[in-house]
Amino acid sequence: MKGKAFCALAASIGAAFLAVHAAAAAPDSVVWVQTNEPTGNHVVVYDRGVDGRLTRAGTYATGGLGGVAAPGTETDHLASQGSLVYDAASGLLFAVNAGSNSVSAFSVHGDRLHLESVVASGGQFPASIAVHGRLVYVLNSGGVGTVQGFRIADDHLVQIPGSARTLGLANSDPPFFLTSPGQVGFTPTGQQLVVTTKASESTIDVFQVGPNGRLSTTPVTNVSATPVPFAFTFTPAGRLAVGEAGASALTTYEVQPAGTLTGAKSEPDGQVALCWITRVGPYYYVSNTGSNTLSGYTVAPDGQPSLVGSTGVVATTEPGPIDSTSPPGTSFLYAETGSGTVDEFTVEADGTLTQLGVSGGLPVGIEGIASS
Repeated sequence: MKGKAFCALAASIGAAFLAVHAAAAAPDSVVWVQTNEPTGNHVVVYDRGVDGRLTRAGTYATGGLGGVAAPGTETDHLASQGSLVYDAASGLLFAVNAGSNSVSAFSVHGDRLHLESVVASGGQFPASIAVHGRLVYVLNSGGVGTVQGFRIADDHLVQIPGSARTLGLANSDPPFFLTSPGQVGFTPTGQQLVVTTKASESTIDVFQVGPNGRLSTTPVTNVSATPVPFAFTFTPAGRLAVGEAGASALTTYEVQPAGTLTGAKSEPDGQVALCWITRVGPYYYVSNTGSNTLSGYTVAPDGQPSLVGSTGVVATTEPGPIDSTSPPGTSFLYAETGSGTVDEFTVEADGTLTQLGVSGGLPVGIEGIASS
């Protein structure tokens, strides 16, 4: 199914999805934003109203320091996706402290947080976190680049001995933002761990995850279809959907059991520096950091991405759009910008976005956003 027929089907699916979930936003649900300040990292908590608008509810110190990737003048200070991650199963919020090489774990109590632990990340400049069940892996993007494994135990993170794996990069600490790895994440089954390396290698590395939580000694290294693979998510069918910044394209892949990626299908959006990606029902929203825009996509059953509307551009944002989040089961999207704002949107049935407002007053260089 191609062209107008597929777009019509996608729009009808989107309408059904959004109609079912239109009333799902609970008044006590929240959005968290990481300030990433080098003088002291914090998490800012926002209450989310039934209309999707945010109200600031509190600020909590992580017990660590934020970080700034080299050269230090970009609004994208961590150059990663997944630096702040909420795990609903454990009720824990995890935050990286890139400037002090540590990871913080908060227990979540409505719109209040309690700092449970701060542990060493096992490497330099932690920038991304992946959670599956009780297993957690942290991506350290400085130096050679490493992934370090942990277990969740009594609201704490406990390091798994012998679980660290190197990415074999040749970066600095702090890393250069274009050549640092971009994200770590588990496949939906939890049997594989994926890492993007951005411009350092333009590869997507896939590790096997063993029953003991440790990874294969080395990953399967896959060259990306277009340059600079950055952030990713997964389609409902389990295809890997990657924002690739070099060509500003969304590419999907089938992840094989052995770790190879096959069947790559790409679609550029004509913008600059397509990096971050968030799925909301049948739609995929990407942040074009160099264009100050968000674009929308659908993905066909065969994995082919298509732009929403004629150009794909669904919103203009405050300068430097970066990471974004969508609370599960809702039709809201929140996109943070490196200039210190969170832009609030409603996702319409046809995939377009309607802006609700802008929450400002945050420091320049914020990075990391999550929601419940």
